[in-house]
Amino acid sequence: MEPRDGRQGATRARASTEEREADPDLDAAAAADLARSGPALAAVFADGVEQGEVDRDDDDRRGEEADPKQGVYLVGARGVRGQSAAILITWGTFKAVRLPPPPPQRLPILAGLMKRRSRRSPVLRHLVRAGAAGTVAAAFAVPLLRKRLRVPAPVTVAACAAGPLALAVLYPRSKKRDVALYAMQMWAFTMVHEMPYDDPEALRRRLRSRYPIAVDRVLGAGALPNTRLQRAFARLPRGGPFDRVLAWTHWLWFVEPYLALALILMRDNERFPRAARQMAAVFDLGCAVYFAVPTAPPWWAAEQGITGPDDVRRVMVEVGEETWGSAWPRMYGALGGNPWAAMPSLHFATSVSAALSLSEAGRVEGALGWGYAGTLGFALVYLGEHYVTDLIAGAALVALVRRGELLAEPLVIGVNRGLQRLERLANG
Repeated sequence: MEPRDGRQGATRARASTEEREADPDLDAAAAADLARSGPALAAVFADGVEQGEVDRDDDDRRGEEADPKQGVYLVGARGVRGQSAAILITWGTFKAVRLPPPPPQRLPILAGLMKRRSRRSPVLRHLVRAGAAGTVAAAFAVPLLRKRLRVPAPVTVAACAAGPLALAVLYPRSKKRDVALYAMQMWAFTMVHEMPYDDPEALRRRLRSRYPIAVDRVLGAGALPNTRLQRAFARLPRGGPFDRVLAWTHWLWFVEPYLALALILMRDNERFPRAARQMAAVFDLGCAVYFAVPTAPPWWAAEQGITGPDDVRRVMVEVGEETWGSAWPRMYGALGGNPWAAMPSLHFATSVSAALSLSEAGRVEGALGWGYAGTLGFALVYLGEHYVTDLIAGAALVALVRRGELLAEPLVIGVNRGLQRLERLANG
C-alpha cells in the first residue's frame, strides 16, 4: 500500500499536468511574471557563479519554494555569457528564461578620474627630492652654526630629528641606507646631547646632585658603592692592569653598540631595523631626561665635597693621562660633551640593549653582549663615572622601550608608510 503523502503528491502532479495541458498559456504567464521581476533578480544574481552540480536536496527545497498553484520552481540565476538568466522548472519540463541585462552603472566623474592611474609629475618628483636633500643638509649645518647664528634650541632639535627621515625619502632601502640612517641618528644625538651645556651657568642652577647619593647610600648599606669598590681594590697599584682593563672597557663603549648593530646587520638584515630602532629610542629618551633633570656624576660631586666622607676618585682620568700623555686633554675635550648627563646611564643602557638584540641573533652573540654589559656596569661604578642608581635607571629605560614598542607600533607604521610614499615619489 502506498503512503498517503505519496498518493497525494501523485494526484497533485497529475492535476498540474492536466491543468497545463488544458491551459497552454501557463508557461507564457509564468515567464511573463518572471520577466517582470527581472530587474530585481538581475541586481542580485548579475555576478553569479558558473553553474555547477545541482544540490541533491533540491527535491526537499522544491516543496518549500514551489508555487502550488502554478507548479513552478525557480532554481536560480546563472551567468550566461555576461548576461543574467533564470532556470524555470515546471512539473515535467524546464526552460531557461533570459533576463534583460542590468543597466550599466556609471561612476561619478571624480571616482572615474581617481581610478585612472595618473603618471607621476616630474616636477613633483624634483620638488620632493629637493626638499629631502635640503633637510639632510640642514641636519648637519644647523647644529654646527647654532651658536654663531643663535638658532633657537627647538629649531636645532627639529633639524637634527628630520635628517634621518629625509634620508629615507631620498634613497630606497638597502644595507648602505640603513647604516647611513643610523649614522645620522647618532650625529643628531651627539649634537643635541651637548646643547644643554651651551650655557653652563644656567644648567648648573638646575643641576641635581644629592638624590642619587641618598639612594646609593641605601644600596651600599651606608656608604657609596663607588667608594666601597675603590677601597676594596686599593691595594692594587693605581693605573695598573686592573685599572687599565676597566678604563679600556669604558672607552670601548664608544664603538660597542655600533659593532653589535653591524653584526646583526650582517647576520640577519631583517632584524636590524628593530634593533636599531630600539637603540635609537634608548639614546633619544635618555637625552630627553638629560634636558629635564640634569644630574651630576659621583666624581664631580666628590670634587665639590657633596659626597662627604665618601671619597670617589675618577680612575679613568688617571689612566688616560698615563696612557695618552699630552693627547689626553684634547681627546677628553672631544668626548667629554656634557659632564652633567649622568642619569640615566646611557653607557649601561645601550650595552644592555645591544646584549638583548645580540641574544636574539644567537647564543654566542648574546653571551658576548652580556659579558661586556656586566663588565661595563662594574667598571662604571668602580671608575667613579656613575652611581648604581644611574645603572638601574638605564636598565629600566631599556625595559620601557621594549615594553612600549607595541604601544608605539601604530605610530611607527604610520610614519613608515608616509616615508615610503614620499620615497616612491622621489625615486619615480
